Amino acid sequence: MIRRALTLATCLTAAAALAACTTTDPYTGEVVRDNTGTGAIVGAIGGGLLGYLTNTNDSEQGRKNALLGAGVGALGGAAVGNYMDRQQADLRRELADSGVTVTRDGDNLVLNMPSDVTFASGSESLQPQFYDTLDDVGRVLQAYPSTLIDITGHADSDGADDYNLALSERRARSVADYLVQNGRLNPNRVALAGRGERDPIASNATAAGKAQNRRVEILIRPLRG
Repeated sequence: MIRRALTLATCLTAAAALAACTTTDPYTGEVVRDNTGTGAIVGAIGGGLLGYLTNTNDSEQGRKNALLGAGVGALGGAAVGNYMDRQQADLRRELADSGVTVTRDGDNLVLNMPSDVTFASGSESLQPQFYDTLDDVGRVLQAYPSTLIDITGHADSDGADDYNLALSERRARSVADYLVQNGRLNPNRVALAGRGERDPIASNATAAGKAQNRRVEILIRPLRG
């Protein structure tokens, strides 16, 4: 059972120094970066340090130490790009036509889960039709244990700021709870936070924009040695 979550603490950023090749995703036809031969870190690392979900690991290093102590292998060098390439391909295949997008940010993967496939308006309860999609996500994440999973909830601008922040945190927790309990993921891999209405990706002036802003994002980062 997941115990607790702290608030978002800080953001991590990194810049690119190495070039990478591109390849065509076999499932979508989309041209994507291929990091297999480079292990390069490109762009900013999204998400940052979030609150941790156990009573014992309240720091980034503590979280990593718990996983390494449990025998989870760390990644380094070209192995990082290869590992994330394969995980990206599996997620794209499993989530095709689900409404969940899979994007790449350097060696990180981001799953964007809009409200129309996750939660009813004003609710933190997962919609039953979303269970199968989360089961697909859980199976892939379980197959790639050498990654950290940061789950962030977001809200639109309707309502008070404090209400939206709390709602976004509860939505992130609902997704985290489901993945840990039903996906059988090691809880030391998982962290969560709520951002309320602070990071919109569309205009809150329209209903369509608000629907995009009510979302949960999952950031998947390699566990580095």
